[in-house]
Amino acid sequence: MARPGRILISEPELKARIGELGADLARDYGRGPSSPIVVGVLQGAFLFMADLVRATQIDLTTDFIGVVSYAGAQSSGHVRIVSDLSMSIEGRDVLVVEDIVDTGLTLTYLKRTLEARHPRSLRVCVLVDKVERRKVDVGLDYVGFTIPNVFVVGYGFDYEGLYRNLPYVAALEGE
Repeated sequence: MARPGRILISEPELKARIGELGADLARDYGRGPSSPIVVGVLQGAFLFMADLVRATQIDLTTDFIGVVSYAGAQSSGHVRIVSDLSMSIEGRDVLVVEDIVDTGLTLTYLKRTLEARHPRSLRVCVLVDKVERRKVDVGLDYVGFTIPNVFVVGYGFDYEGLYRNLPYVAALEGE
C-alpha cells in the first residue's frame, strides 16, 4: 500500500514560507483600489489557502473553484470544472491559489477560463512547483517551493483521498 515516506517540506518550513508569501501578497495587493478575490483550487489548495489568507494582512475576499485532472497518482490530461465560483470576478484583482503545478495543463486551462471572465488582473500563487514535469509554459507569480518529480502527499495533497491532513509534505512510497 502506498504510504507517506520521506518528508520533503516540514511543518516549520511551510509556516515560514507561507508567512513570507503572505507578506509579499500584502505588499503587492495592499495598494490596490479594491480588495483582491483569492480563489482556491479545490481540493488540494484548501489548507494552503487557509494559512495563506491568515498570513496576508489586507482586506480580501475568498472563493473556490473545483477542477479535476487526476485519477489516482496519474494526470488524466483532461481538465474539467466540477465546482464553479460563486461570484463574478469581472473587473477585480484575482489571485488563484493552487497546491501544485506539474505539467501546467490544469493551470493553463484554469487561467484561460478565468481570463475569459475579464478580471482586472489575474495572478497565481502555488505552494509546490514541479518544473521537471512541465509540458506547457505557465506563468507563476508566487511560488512556495520547487520540488523534484515525486508524487507528494500531506498538507492538502492526497493519494486516493488519503493523507491530506498531514502537517507536512512527503513523498509517496510504494505507489
